[in-house]
Amino acid sequence: MSNKRRALNILAVVLSVIYLLWRVFFTIPWHAHLFTLIFALLLVISEIISNFTGFMLIFFRMLATRQKQDLQIPDYDPQQPLPDVDLIIVTHNEDVDLLRKTINAATYIKYPNRRQVHVVVADDGNRPEVQALAAYYHIRYIGMEGNKQAKAGNINHALEQLKSPLFVIFDTDMIPFSGFLNDTVPLFQQNFQELKDDPDHTEPLGFVQTPQSFYNADIFQFNLFSEKIVPNEQDFFSRDVNVLNGGNKRALFTGSNAVFLREAVDKVGGFPTDTITEDFELGTELNMEGYISLATKVPQSSGITPIDLKGVIKQRTRWARGVIQSCRNLHIFTNPKLSWMNRLILINTYFYWWAFFRRIVYIIAPILYALWKIQVVNANFWILMIIWAPGYFLLHYVMGDTSGRGDREGMIRNERWGEVQETFFAPYLFIPVILETIGIKAKKFKVTSKNVTFSLKDKLYIIPYLVLWLVTLVAIIKFNYGKYGSEILVGSVITFWLLMHFINLSMCLFIAMGRHVYRKKERFTRKVPGKVKLASGQDWHPLVTSDVSEGGIAFTFTDTGSMPLQQGDEVEIQLKRRRIWITLTGKIARVAHRGKQPIYSAQVSVAPDHNRDNYLQLIYDGANETLPQVQDAWITPFDELYMNLVVRTQAYERRLSHRFNRV
Repeated sequence: MSNKRRALNILAVVLSVIYLLWRVFFTIPWHAHLFTLIFALLLVISEIISNFTGFMLIFFRMLATRQKQDLQIPDYDPQQPLPDVDLIIVTHNEDVDLLRKTINAATYIKYPNRRQVHVVVADDGNRPEVQALAAYYHIRYIGMEGNKQAKAGNINHALEQLKSPLFVIFDTDMIPFSGFLNDTVPLFQQNFQELKDDPDHTEPLGFVQTPQSFYNADIFQFNLFSEKIVPNEQDFFSRDVNVLNGGNKRALFTGSNAVFLREAVDKVGGFPTDTITEDFELGTELNMEGYISLATKVPQSSGITPIDLKGVIKQRTRWARGVIQSCRNLHIFTNPKLSWMNRLILINTYFYWWAFFRRIVYIIAPILYALWKIQVVNANFWILMIIWAPGYFLLHYVMGDTSGRGDREGMIRNERWGEVQETFFAPYLFIPVILETIGIKAKKFKVTSKNVTFSLKDKLYIIPYLVLWLVTLVAIIKFNYGKYGSEILVGSVITFWLLMHFINLSMCLFIAMGRHVYRKKERFTRKVPGKVKLASGQDWHPLVTSDVSEGGIAFTFTDTGSMPLQQGDEVEIQLKRRRIWITLTGKIARVAHRGKQPIYSAQVSVAPDHNRDNYLQLIYDGANETLPQVQDAWITPFDELYMNLVVRTQAYERRLSHRFNRV
């Protein structure tokens, strides 16, 4: 980090602190009505906490730069014994076809000695079909009945029957890449050697967390037509924030895709069963016991994320309640076993889940003044501009710089996108967070379904966004109607906040409106050589794929005298993965042209045998490069808003046109 950048970071923090001191001591309406005073205090507390979380990110990034925190994955150490590893795939009632992909991928994971890798499926549903699947892949099946301790109970039950020094946790929907162990186990070997060489100055490694990565577009990417513009919403935490946590040796466990030291987990009594976020709590318990935790930056597995409102909101509600539960169990504010760094990370995580309550406060505050002249901030306009504006805009500028860099050079997420995402979750998360904080627990939680549903009930989730959007629109019109000259200038701060929230809520409306899902299977960019012939012919012609999916491939010919294929032609295709040929049968569905070169899209099927296993591995072994790793810095939420208006208007025009044409 350059001296200029460091100076800007420090200046942003100093100006923001000056603003917060001014807010606390000079702007609170102490003599106002009780409602106004309470809301004014909520607003200033929200601002303090928001700034605190921003300061923490800046601090961790500056610390990472100063200490040169850059986790390097070593090679396997031939001087160290190669540890056995148990790969535990945890399943409850998920779809068996989804589980098949994860099990299949686990059998392809590379390791210097594959006999030391033991793949296990832990099924607390005790399902015969899962047992049959395990038998097909020649892996161990551990069934369980009557589990009343959720995922933690299932894992603990499996661990009682396993003994490898290292074990890995995979959720059903998290498909590992073949290089997973190569990116994690050497870190343990390195730590073992360091403990041997210098035990007095080396902390034992408890677990290594790899990023949560997804091969389908999330609800923000998909519903906002942004699959090529912004990364997955969870990338900001997994590939930035948690990597910074790991740089301080206190990475958080996020539930899947992590390798554990068995003796460390045994030492803390296994996975905790008194919370619905056993992952978060276990990681902290290991840290308190003296074990460090690291987070890698490059994904080594990929899963599916829900894109329907009900599924996404239920998932985040479970996470929010669970983290609040675990923070209470761990006593993060008073626990003497927590180091100061560990405590900072946990408090920062705790405050994150209060961001949604703060967002509601921020939305309501300018509306109160615009519609009812309820003033929750006593401030002169010019003093406000002098004290608030410099710190606010500079902090957002440096936060844009500290919002992370992905595997490729670029930003993972800027502050404006963060506000859109906070606004989206705010109406549905702030009440569960409050209830969990005061000890009112949810009666029951279910595993989040990854199947997309768009029933009438699902459409009702749009109501809070629509109500807030309409109220904000009315507030903008009423507040500015009839104003001229200096009146507009003096009211510009209120108008600014109303417009910002109006844009965010407009984006939320588009997200809640959804988008029709045409593609049944996700498409992956894969350039694979192969050959094709007509089903009734004998002459093979060489090809290379541009993308593949479980139901189809797109390809071009690589020879000059390519065979003429037409839509509807039955074909046989063979793809070469390393030294293995994979046979597919199918039909040409579409012929497009890129310049003079035709691009063929074929619907394909594969026999349920080793062909299928190899084809699934070809598809899922690696990140889905059709989705971005970094944000397009040239596209703003304003551009996104305009694009959605245009695309959705065109869609409605087409529907109307088709309807009238039928008539």
